[in-house]
Amino acid sequence: MDEERPQNGETPPASDEVAAPLDDAERVERLQALTGLIDLMRPAVQADGGDLVLVRADVDQGVVEVQLQGACSSCAISSATLQGGVERILRDRLPWVTEVHGDVDESIDPFTSEAMGRGGYVPSF
Repeated sequence: MDEERPQNGETPPASDEVAAPLDDAERVERLQALTGLIDLMRPAVQADGGDLVLVRADVDQGVVEVQLQGACSSCAISSATLQGGVERILRDRLPWVTEVHGDVDESIDPFTSEAMGRGGYVPSF
């Protein structure tokens, strides 16, 4: 197979296509879709005494950062909620999302956090 080779000091063609920069309207549209989806997921987390908060979103790069708060800090399955729930839903429904970073707000007192939980599993200390 013949490969195209650069001649006379030319640079070879890029193998990966570079995406065109987003215009402001598309950025706003992506951010609105993201916040709308987060708002759809929040009641499920709030029903167990927690909350889901959008911390940061880079719609150009597709990187989203979320945080679980409230009773989620004492919940043993909070990492599963982040990966199996939040990340999966965001990546499935928003094709531009490439990475989801999640964290749990652990600044709340563990006993207060435990008292907030109303779900099927609340660990005891």
